[in-house]
Amino acid sequence: MSKLGPFLTLAAGAVLAAGLGVASVTAQSAESPATAANVAEPGATAEATSVATPSGKPEASKPARAVRADYAGRVEGTRALVAVSVRDAKAIGYFCDGKTEAWFVGKVAEGQVSLEGFGGATLSATLGGGKAVGEVALGGKKWDFTAPTAKKPSGLYRASAIVRGARIKAGWIYLRNPNGDGFVQVGTAFVGDQQVETPQLTPGQPVTIDGEQLEPKDVDGFIEEMQ
Repeated sequence: MSKLGPFLTLAAGAVLAAGLGVASVTAQSAESPATAANVAEPGATAEATSVATPSGKPEASKPARAVRADYAGRVEGTRALVAVSVRDAKAIGYFCDGKTEAWFVGKVAEGQVSLEGFGGATLSATLGGGKAVGEVALGGKKWDFTAPTAKKPSGLYRASAIVRGARIKAGWIYLRNPNGDGFVQVGTAFVGDQQVETPQLTPGQPVTIDGEQLEPKDVDGFIEEMQ
């Protein structure tokens, strides 16, 4: 698969305003949720050092702790969702309201995330206390967000393929309701530059976009493609 850069896709004729409407945020029943592994809070990576023992023999070096964390939540003042995922020093973010989407990529260091998207869009956040607190700047507007830790199947998903010379792509944020009853999701799908109907996501199951079947991946399956 070709290496993809960050991008911002605007649906034809869609204008981003202060009150963003989410056409495709839908509630689903919480059927067969995947068991979530514990998510480590991002922090300083442990340094590997050797300490001399009284016998003069160095102790075995400790491997660096891998940082893995996922966050998802609502964007204040809108009905959009935002997701941030961290894998070691790399981070990726996604903003979506069902009509407008923005992907962000960048780095994380000492609990600070700094991501960039297409057209000067930015996402910044501070990680700590089981949440990401930050700001999205997009289309000349800025919004604050607080995104709690997301445990699977909640999180960020993406599907992409080239079919008959056309790029088919879709992104979703899949989020458990705060009361634990079911899930909400928001996403967009495109064939080339044309926005098409976004299929409902069921994590682990294929989706059909414009008659073609695609396999959505969680962030571990595509973060390297986006860097």
